[in-house]
Amino acid sequence: MSDNHVYKKVEIIGSSETSIENAIENALAESAKSIENMQWFEVTETRGHIVDGKVGHYQVSLNIGFRIEG
Repeated sequence: MSDNHVYKKVEIIGSSETSIENAIENALAESAKSIENMQWFEVTETRGHIVDGKVGHYQVSLNIGFRIEG
């Protein structure tokens, strides 16, 4: 096993009707179904959808870093 790792990152967008944190959790849970070796994430953008003057959905853009195994 090597101490040298190679990583790749992908951008995804998560959403939730309840909170920014829940939008992050939703994005990570769904991504974990198809991305192996996820190591870290960074929130790059936060936005939302407005319905009748209130928050309808929170949206977050995330970069997810995962280790490439070779």
